[in-house]
Amino acid sequence: MLIYIDIETTGLEQNDRICAIGLIVFDEKVLVYKELIKPQKKMRSEASAVNHITDEMLKEKKSFENSQIKEILEKYNRPDMTFVGHNIAFDIAMLKYEGFIFHGAFIDTLKCTRALIQECEQFSLQYLRYELKLYKNEKKVADEFGIELCAHEVLSDALHARLLHSYLNDIANDEKLQQLSSRPALLQKLSFGKYKGRFIEEIVMNDIAYLSWMLSSVESLDEDMRYSIEYYMKML
Repeated sequence: MLIYIDIETTGLEQNDRICAIGLIVFDEKVLVYKELIKPQKKMRSEASAVNHITDEMLKEKKSFENSQIKEILEKYNRPDMTFVGHNIAFDIAMLKYEGFIFHGAFIDTLKCTRALIQECEQFSLQYLRYELKLYKNEKKVADEFGIELCAHEVLSDALHARLLHSYLNDIANDEKLQQLSSRPALLQKLSFGKYKGRFIEEIVMNDIAYLSWMLSSVESLDEDMRYSIEYYMKML
C-alpha cells in the first residue's frame, strides 16, 4: 500500500515546523487528503514566497496534534505501508518533530532519480516534471484525483511524486527503489558553487582544496553530495 506525501514548512531551518500536509493514499481506492496546520512558529517570508502560505491563513487552523491529518496518518501507520515522496527523509524528519514516528517502508524519488538517471542536470521535482516530460500525463491524473496543479502546493507535489515514481518503475521495481532510498546516491556533478555542473571527479584532480572547503564549511551540504565528494576524493 502506498502513500504519496508532501509537506510544506515554515522554513528550512532545524527549528521550523509543518504548515501543510498533502496525502494521496492508494488503498482499495485512491483517497486524497490535505490540511493546513497551525505551526508553533511564524512563517518565514522566504517560505511563503515559495508555498504562498501565510500566518493569516494558519491562524485559525488546528495544530498537528489536533489535526485530522494526524488521525489519517496514524490509521495507515503500519509496516505494510510505503511512504513515497521527493526528499522523503525531510518529510519523515518533520513528522518526527511533531511526535509522529512512521513504521513503514519508504521510497525517496529524489535519491532514486539521482541514482538511476544521473544524466539529469538538476533533480528538483519541478525540474524533473519537465525534463522527464511528466507533464504530458499530469492533467489526466490530476483530474482523476480531483487535484489542482500548482507548483509547491502539497497535493500537486504529491501528485508529481506519484508520476515520477511511475516513471522510475519502468527502470526498477519498488524493492530496488527502497534499497536505493536507504543509502546515499553517488552524484557525478556539483549542483551549486563556482563549479556548478562540472564533474566532481574532474574537480578533485584540479581543485581538491575547494572540495575540502565545501566538506568542512558548507553546513547545508546534503548526504548525497557529501558522500559523492568524499567518494571521489578517496579515489585520488
